[in-house]
Amino acid sequence: MIKAIIYCRVSTDKHTQETSLIRQQEELRSFADRYHLEVSKVIEEKQSGYEIEREGIFELLDDFQNQKADALLIQDETRLGRGNTKVALLHQLKKLNISIYTLSHNGELQLSEGDSMVLQIVSIVEEYQRKLHNAKIKRGMKKAVSNGYNPAENLSNQHLANGRERKEFPIDEVVRLKSNDLTFKEIASVLKGMGYDVSKATVHRRYQEYQSLENLQNED
Repeated sequence: MIKAIIYCRVSTDKHTQETSLIRQQEELRSFADRYHLEVSKVIEEKQSGYEIEREGIFELLDDFQNQKADALLIQDETRLGRGNTKVALLHQLKKLNISIYTLSHNGELQLSEGDSMVLQIVSIVEEYQRKLHNAKIKRGMKKAVSNGYNPAENLSNQHLANGRERKEFPIDEVVRLKSNDLTFKEIASVLKGMGYDVSKATVHRRYQEYQSLENLQNED
């Protein structure tokens, strides 16, 4: 049986919104029963859909990343988010291969032609940004090594990493989030939502490596 998370959201603390939360949960539980979905968790939030930093969303993404559920049940796509926040979350859920069911569609979410096009463009741009950035890092590393730079001598706590597999995650995303004043703990949470299980310490260390390499490139 498919395990699903029910996500309910309202934007204010008003009493009428409280009843909306109750109604959303009841209708979604009935929906789950009708489609033989096992509800593993119910998450309720009282926050704006334009806000992406929501504890419920972090919890939801963590559970999907840890494979505690396979599907998301929502009243409609605006409950997940609005504007750019909605697109960003739909993109992350797609990358995690999560099925989204909505009451408004009486089944799996059917994206509008506009949303589908935006998500496709985002995926293409993200992939080319990753390739371009990796090529830049590779080129910079070759240049730094040719100038005598030894990466092993510049890694703090190198002895702690012996025998461990180096975790890969998009450093360009870390740099972007850091430029938006997110803490390393917050960045680690975002990366987990993207499917990268990394700690705050690992993110911090890799960011320092990146900064060291960038400084060498600028000096060249």
